[in-house]
Amino acid sequence: MRVPHDPWPADQAEALRQQLALRARVEAGGPLPAVRTAAGLDVSYDGETGRAVAAAVVLDLATLTVVEAATATGEVTFPYVPGLLAFRELPVLVDALERLTVTPDVLVCDGYGVAHPRRFGLACHVGVLTGLPTFGVAKTPFTSAHAEPGPGRGDWLPLTEDEEVLGRVLRTQPKVKPVFVSVGHRVDLATATTLTLALAPRFRLPETTRHADQLSRRLLGGLYAAR
Repeated sequence: MRVPHDPWPADQAEALRQQLALRARVEAGGPLPAVRTAAGLDVSYDGETGRAVAAAVVLDLATLTVVEAATATGEVTFPYVPGLLAFRELPVLVDALERLTVTPDVLVCDGYGVAHPRRFGLACHVGVLTGLPTFGVAKTPFTSAHAEPGPGRGDWLPLTEDEEVLGRVLRTQPKVKPVFVSVGHRVDLATATTLTLALAPRFRLPETTRHADQLSRRLLGGLYAAR
């Protein structure tokens, strides 16, 4: 698949300019028609070498089997800056996406969408660049203050900041720590919640995230062992 983008920024000022410009292109969405495939996206880092490995894994939503997987490796060139973390991952992540021959119906990021200081997290950014419906499922809360949903699978409460709803705190497994769902592009929060539960029948995290994480870690481990 093709992912058009501007040249990656070399400094924080240019990154912020790009982020604010792209934010205006985020589209609200509703229920998605006939979602058959979902792709998980994840990046693993080697802190010693500055290398990063990205994985994009497409799953069949009905069976949760892998349809296709693609990976890419590269150097991390952008510094760690809160609120601009997408620019550390996007160069290698886009390379992985462009190696897919299957275009998934929806993308699932290991991170946030509108739950972001400027309401433009990684899921928003990837969605705008690809044009695909995208949402984020994060392992840690965007804000330190959040209410705990009920103990049952599917229980949720709004994730808010200053009374603005930014996502949902969702329990994917009974009595297990919740995940944090937020929309990115062209999908609504109810649909993102439903898809998250469909992708997480046995474990806390969606199978899309689990597959992408495991693949990127295996490849990174292989690069480390080859040094």
